[in-house]
Amino acid sequence: MYPVHDVDAILLLAISLAAKRRPAELAEIIAAAELNQNVIPTEAKLAESFGRLAECGLLCEKSGAYTLTADAEQIMAMQSKKALPPERIHDIKESLSDYTTKENHAPVVVTEEQLSAAIQAHHAIKNVKVRNLLAPKPKPAVDSKRPPQRKSFKPFAARKRKS
Repeated sequence: MYPVHDVDAILLLAISLAAKRRPAELAEIIAAAELNQNVIPTEAKLAESFGRLAECGLLCEKSGAYTLTADAEQIMAMQSKKALPPERIHDIKESLSDYTTKENHAPVVVTEEQLSAAIQAHHAIKNVKVRNLLAPKPKPAVDSKRPPQRKSFKPFAARKRKS
């Protein structure tokens, strides 16, 4: 696959997060992309990326929702689970640069209007006080004083017999 753009790697990572058990809708993909980057890419770049990934056979559409193909899942399985999102995006870009398309695939057309509606829906959901599972969780305040540790041994244990 040539050339590889940052948005392609971000989109693959977002779809892999959003479409774990079922194909993901656009608003879910947008939420996962914002979770990884803290910024949502522009509608034009996302629309181009959807087209490129579908053309290469890494993305497919199922009844208005999107999921990864077997090749894309294999690329995502090779990535480190413990790496931070910027490192994961870099590794995905390297894997995409090594990927070669095997055959022509059905195009997926996502318009900028659909993407802007999904972004607006995501912002509307973000403002609702209902718990959003894809929203970043607040980190607890770091307490400088550690609680006392419990002792897991007996201070005056009986001595072992010598045999």
